[in-house]
Amino acid sequence: MKRQIQPFVIAFALALPLASLAAGDHESHHQDESSASVSTATLGEVKKVDKEAGKVTLKHGPIENLDMPAMTMLFRVKQPEMLDQLREGDKIKFTADRVNGALTITSLEPAN
Repeated sequence: MKRQIQPFVIAFALALPLASLAAGDHESHHQDESSASVSTATLGEVKKVDKEAGKVTLKHGPIENLDMPAMTMLFRVKQPEMLDQLREGDKIKFTADRVNGALTITSLEPAN
């Protein structure tokens, strides 16, 4: 009878670490998803608005979620109507992200 129990005990002993390892991977996967970077607002100044191309040139501070230093550059906008509220010289707060590979302003508002 000892021989019948022994293979069961060995199989159980080997399976237990594998089950806990799989559970650990599953939990860490959820932690990675919940700790994804969140876009924070960046201050910028409108340098040029190109409504035909759906783009705006901004002089901006560092964009943390894109790991981008301060500079002047061209952005697409998520919605063309966003350009209607922009004029050269306007100071804005905006969020940007990569959308289909292009740097895109996803939200904006006047800076106070």
